[in-house]
Amino acid sequence: MQWYCAIDGVQHGPADEATLAAWVREGRLREHDLVWNPTHGTEWVRADAALPALFAPPVGAETASAVASPTAVFVGGTPNGDLMARARASLNDHWWLAAGVAFVLTAITTVASAVPCLGSIVNLLIGGSLSLGLAAFALAAVRSRPLEMGLLFEGFQEFGTALGAYILMLLFVLLWSLLLIVPGIIAALAYSMTYFILRDQPRLGSLEAIGLSRQMMRGNKWKYFCLQWRFLGWALLCLLTCGIGFFWLLPYMWASHAHFYEDLKAGRRG
Repeated sequence: MQWYCAIDGVQHGPADEATLAAWVREGRLREHDLVWNPTHGTEWVRADAALPALFAPPVGAETASAVASPTAVFVGGTPNGDLMARARASLNDHWWLAAGVAFVLTAITTVASAVPCLGSIVNLLIGGSLSLGLAAFALAAVRSRPLEMGLLFEGFQEFGTALGAYILMLLFVLLWSLLLIVPGIIAALAYSMTYFILRDQPRLGSLEAIGLSRQMMRGNKWKYFCLQWRFLGWALLCLLTCGIGFFWLLPYMWASHAHFYEDLKAGRRG
């Protein structure tokens, strides 16, 4: 049977169920996306309702182990300079849209911070969903999928999970930071892949995604730390533009982080 899908606001198809299953495994087709075939008349329905078998967890396997075995090792073998070059290539023809996303994100967080007495709470509540939306935008860019401003807000469809991950990561980093600043930095690096994982595996819980991020970053934290420092010179130049340049630098960083994540996935062992 041939199906049509509405993914990120763009229609795809026709595609058979084997193709849809591959899209689910890649994280391209998610539970809340809409699908249609002629048997549904004019009605589009959620993918998990129309095709529940595609989203069923593996028989006899726990959710987290369906993603990676406890013994899996992730090796990011691509030099950071190459990852940054890939990021620039991914954003070709999309720099202004990406800068617009950075501007909207900055505007939202700035306005939220200005809410009298509640600014910090508002930013806490929306921070997880926006982080998940940024992961969606960055992964769409590096995977050459359609880009649109709406991706920034897709994280609100998984509000509870995104918020839970945000609060848990803040709490864990804070607790590690009570020891010394260095353990806090190491913890933040360990949790850095969490929202990319949640974007690809929306069935995971917050703790499971954080745990898988720690597993992926084992042995890769120093490389990721060095990747962050590569943007220092660009950040200093952005200061000379009264901060305007950050609207282009931020997407460059997001795409580089997404390529780092993709490199780790490609280098999985076990």
